[in-house]
Amino acid sequence: MSHDHDGHSHGGESAPAWKHDGVRVIPANQLDANTAQTPGMNRAAAINFARVGAQKLWAGTVTIHADAKTGAHHHGHLESVIYVVRGRARMRWGEQLEFTAEAGPGDFIYVPPFVPHQEINASATESLECVLCRSDGEAVAVNLDIEPVEKPESVLWIDPTHPHGGI
Repeated sequence: MSHDHDGHSHGGESAPAWKHDGVRVIPANQLDANTAQTPGMNRAAAINFARVGAQKLWAGTVTIHADAKTGAHHHGHLESVIYVVRGRARMRWGEQLEFTAEAGPGDFIYVPPFVPHQEINASATESLECVLCRSDGEAVAVNLDIEPVEKPESVLWIDPTHPHGGI
């Protein structure tokens, strides 16, 4: 069976209209800032169910102002990928947040399911700009009663899976 440029099949069978239901490009200046916001942070959705019909992931940008720190939490069964565009990210993880690593521009951070962690902007003076992807559009954030090594600040890391902050 062949398809024409609009994605219509030839041969009597119905096929998706790939022209409108295929690849989607979301320009940087058209991200959706109509997401949960908090002072000191800016976040915007690029890919989700509402915008493009995504069934199994969420992607967007997060800009975290200087010195922002979350409380200890995990994201249940979700996998997360954070790509650092600008700035310095510090991640703490483990049963007592005893492990730490930093990432800079061009680095990827992978957070497996159920791993207790804390996200931190490692700079006291510069913003941290990241791209965030999650393995489901479902907002899962399980706050944990772990005393963080680095105390949370008043500015929380809020995104679709941290709708009320990470504390």
